[in-house]
Amino acid sequence: MRVVIGIFLIVASIQNALAETKQMDLKEFANNYYKTMVATQSPTATSKELEDYLALLTDDIGHSHLPYVTDDSRLPDGKQAMRKGMTFYLGAHTEFKSELLDVFTFNTSAVAIRYTTSAKGIHPQNKQPLEYSNVMMEVLEIEDGKVAVIRKYHE
Repeated sequence: MRVVIGIFLIVASIQNALAETKQMDLKEFANNYYKTMVATQSPTATSKELEDYLALLTDDIGHSHLPYVTDDSRLPDGKQAMRKGMTFYLGAHTEFKSELLDVFTFNTSAVAIRYTTSAKGIHPQNKQPLEYSNVMMEVLEIEDGKVAVIRKYHE
């Protein structure tokens, strides 16, 4: 009897998770993700904007930014590593602009966003001026309503 109840509970939880994923509006999620991510790049960004962004990610987030970071392995401290890296650059921009170009959804588990960025600032480590302009694409793998893997590409 315990086995039957256990199996029933497992099946019910899987069905519930699938139903929640299907009900999630990936386009809305992608737009919110973009807006929240862009806020972290603002010259006036604080730890609040950073934490708002990190709240959208799983704790074991995997992240790649080709060609610079090629390993997108999900590690238990993935979010903590992103927090550390992003905090280092927080507020480094003196100017930042971005425009969302496209949102592409794929079934209930992936979304891609394509956007432009242009920024000027001072590198926090070497204090040298920085300036860049890119078209970016991020492919986001969604799990339980959060981003589990981010794959960034730029032209």
